[in-house]
Amino acid sequence: MFDCDFLHNLIIFSDENSLRCLRKNWGDMVTLDEILRLMVQKGASDVHLKAGIAPIIRRHGALRILTGNIRSLSGQEIEIMAKNIMDSSQRQSLEDKKDVDLTYGLSGVGRFRVNIFKQSGTVRMVIRYIPDEVKTIDELSLPEIIKKITNNERGLVLVTGATGSGKSTTLAAMIDHINRNQSKHILMIEDPTEFIIKDKKSIITQRELGTDTSSFAQSLRSALRQDPDVILIGEMRDRETIEIALLAAETGHLVFSTLHTLDTQETINRVLAAFEAHQQAQIRLQMASVLSAIVCQQLCTRKDQSGYVPVLEILINNKRVAELIADPKRTGDIRKVIEDSQTPWGMRTFDQSLMDLISQGVITYEEALKSSISPENFATRYSGISQLDGKKWPQAKVASNRDEDSWQNLDIMDVETAVTTRKSLEKNPIADEKVSFFKKFKK
Repeated sequence: MFDCDFLHNLIIFSDENSLRCLRKNWGDMVTLDEILRLMVQKGASDVHLKAGIAPIIRRHGALRILTGNIRSLSGQEIEIMAKNIMDSSQRQSLEDKKDVDLTYGLSGVGRFRVNIFKQSGTVRMVIRYIPDEVKTIDELSLPEIIKKITNNERGLVLVTGATGSGKSTTLAAMIDHINRNQSKHILMIEDPTEFIIKDKKSIITQRELGTDTSSFAQSLRSALRQDPDVILIGEMRDRETIEIALLAAETGHLVFSTLHTLDTQETINRVLAAFEAHQQAQIRLQMASVLSAIVCQQLCTRKDQSGYVPVLEILINNKRVAELIADPKRTGDIRKVIEDSQTPWGMRTFDQSLMDLISQGVITYEEALKSSISPENFATRYSGISQLDGKKWPQAKVASNRDEDSWQNLDIMDVETAVTTRKSLEKNPIADEKVSFFKKFKK
């Protein structure tokens, strides 16, 4: 039997050929590249490597065994795979901190975000697939307002959501949209770098923590001297990073970043909570001034085809929103503002987005209910029951309310065209209301 301890002590594997050579001594050894190729062929988003079991993939949200002549892996095999893709500093980080993040590229397949960590004395790996091509805003089925957010010259844009909600993919699409349509210097600071974005109309600078810079805060300080127009910060992890991000937005840059928060209200609270009580009044004023938008995202399983569809809650900063952010007694009213905002702003709550997707036949009611922030409230609205008087709404009223929601998606300049079209098709009181609204808005 091949001596694994001897193997670990004497050999540092630098390529897949070294692993393949070991098959003579260690039977039918599986390589990491083989697992990753098969994972992508199966359409999986993630793969888990754990000692004693076959690789487990996540496909369409469900975990399942990776099939295709792949057997259970030993702890030694996984450790070899891990060491093979780490440099010396990453190996040391694994020993000191017991986990490490990195990216790994496989020619002709794509890039992978890798987390290597210790469990009960063995090494485990969780690997996520990152496609070579960045999907566009349209390909991701994101609303048009997302494109408009990227047209801002300055301000802070936060894309938030739980782990696995598609934040990185949405951010990459937004950066790619700027890259395709504007002449900018885009500086990206990530841990680790995920999507590789090539220069198009813009110049792209991508810096990775650990390799190109020591911290988000340090890189941000340097960034302000590197003539950027757009700055992407992989994550606002601490108070210092948040402070510099706010300063960068305040001094005329368009700043993108992420937080692991579920909705707009929690996002604002999380930023404030990073500061001491005596600092929060000043931070509120800064947020009210520089915030451009908050885009909260989750993923729902589609019913019309395989895969997921992004569901968004969107807050666009305007005078009214800024007043609520600045006033701690009124910040809780922001959700109501989102719900009530009309066509000019393109805001929406999660429940409004979910209702639209149901009406479009993209997701089921049951899937929407699972994803709603307030399932009871969503169920009540969906069934057409007025919470004010408890009476059942007529079906025509329910339909008109859903129709009203669809107006939230229109641009100001689209309103007049849409109204004219609808009035020519039918006599609809809602259309008359929209004409009145449009005239009032223009005044």
